[in-house]
Amino acid sequence: MLALATILAATSSLGYALPAIIGLESFGVPAPGETALITAAVLASEGKLNIWLVLLIGISSAIIGDSIGYELGRHLGREVLTARGPLRSERVRAVETGERFFAKHGAKTVFFARWITGVRSAAAWLAGIDEMPYLKFLTYNAAGAITWGLSYGLVGYFGGQAAADAIKTAGTYALIAVGVAAVLLLGFWLWRRRRRAQSQTEATLEGADRARPQDGAEGAQDTEDQARPDPGAEGADQTGVRPSPDRSRRS
Repeated sequence: MLALATILAATSSLGYALPAIIGLESFGVPAPGETALITAAVLASEGKLNIWLVLLIGISSAIIGDSIGYELGRHLGREVLTARGPLRSERVRAVETGERFFAKHGAKTVFFARWITGVRSAAAWLAGIDEMPYLKFLTYNAAGAITWGLSYGLVGYFGGQAAADAIKTAGTYALIAVGVAAVLLLGFWLWRRRRRAQSQTEATLEGADRARPQDGAEGAQDTEDQARPDPGAEGADQTGVRPSPDRSRRS
């Protein structure tokens, strides 16, 4: 997968097809969506892809793919998902596992299934088959896709393949905890960035306010200098030559 991903990443925007694979897995096609997301994130850490675009495509693909699977399950039923054809054994196994999860957790299965390989490819179908209200389905679907996508995407970006493999073995609840932590850290980073930009703007405005009185003071000083009489001119008037009274009498 990594070799194929490197080839795709080297061909400009084709590398972004990796997180789009998640959509195929989400609406029922057994595909390595989790591996594709981690691989795309690792490539982003190497500067070959943009991590924010990888996350956006991966999360959007998960939500849209699940929505398609929901509609297919609602209109086509269980028989189509388990029909004879390619990868039938994997599909049947996913359906059986998903049904056990739905019996135990109900609607929350849509959220938990996102974290379990083999179950997430059937969860949306089963939600549609059970005619779960779409708004409830979409809420759990979006929550699972966002936390799961940020978790694996950011761990793959900052920690690489080894870190992603480590959290894969930690269990569902540990993965959810990592997802929540990733969302909180992202929110904190965005808040710090906004505060820093706001502080810089306030500092710029404060500097401009301080500069205005100085300009006014210089203008006032120039006006005062122009209005003040020239001492040299006064001295010239005082020492100027005046006609002598004696010469006037002689004439």
